[in-house]
Amino acid sequence: MTTIYLVRHCEAEGNTKRYFQGHSDGTVSPNGELQCRQLAERFRTIHLDAVYSSPLKRAYFTAQAVDHYHGLPIQTDPGLMEINGGHWEGHLWAELPDLFPEEADAWAHRPWEFAPKGGESMREVYDRIWNTVVAIAEKNDGKQIAIVSHGCAIRNLLTRIKFGEIEKLGEMGWCDNTAVSLLRWENGRMQLVMENDAAHLDETTSTLHRQTWWREGRKSPFE
Repeated sequence: MTTIYLVRHCEAEGNTKRYFQGHSDGTVSPNGELQCRQLAERFRTIHLDAVYSSPLKRAYFTAQAVDHYHGLPIQTDPGLMEINGGHWEGHLWAELPDLFPEEADAWAHRPWEFAPKGGESMREVYDRIWNTVVAIAEKNDGKQIAIVSHGCAIRNLLTRIKFGEIEKLGEMGWCDNTAVSLLRWENGRMQLVMENDAAHLDETTSTLHRQTWWREGRKSPFE
C-alpha cells in the first residue's frame, strides 16, 4: 500500500490577481509564503519517504515547505502540472467570457468538455493526472509520500476517485491553496481518505475565505 498526501500549491500571483495561470509560472504571493509556513508545521511530525512536485514555481515552493523538516530530495514530474490553458493563459477570469464565450460556457456548465485552443482538454488532464499519480504510487509501494500539484488537476483526480467519471467534475468542490487530501493506493485501487483539508490555515491566510467565486449560489465562476 502507498499512502499519499496530495497537496495543492500555495497562493500565487494568479490567485490574488485572478487570472488564469495554468502553465504560467507566476510568483508566490506574500500570503502564499505564510501559508507555506503553516503547512510546514502541519507536516513537521508526519513521516515521509518521498516528496514529488509539479515543476512550476508555486508548486515547488510548496513542496519545499512540505519537505522543510524532512530534507528529502524533491522529485519533479511534468505530469503533475496544471492544465495548459492555451490562449486562456494570463487573461483575467472576468474577461474570459467576452474573449472566449463558447469555451467559457463549457468551463462553467460542462467542464468535462472544456478544450481551450492551443492548450489541453479537460479529458486529457483527467487521464494525465491519474496516470501520473498511479505511476508514482506504484513506484513507492509500502511508502508514505507527498505530492504537490494544482487545483484543476487535483479536482480531476479526486473526481475520478470519488465518482469514477469525468462528467461528475462539476460536483467536485474546489480546494483552498495548500489544502491536503489523503489517498491510499493498494491492489490497483485508489481510496480517498481525507478530502481537501486546510485546517492548518486560519481566516487571515485562507485564500478561499477572502474570495467568493467558488461559493454555492454564485452568479458566475468568472466573478
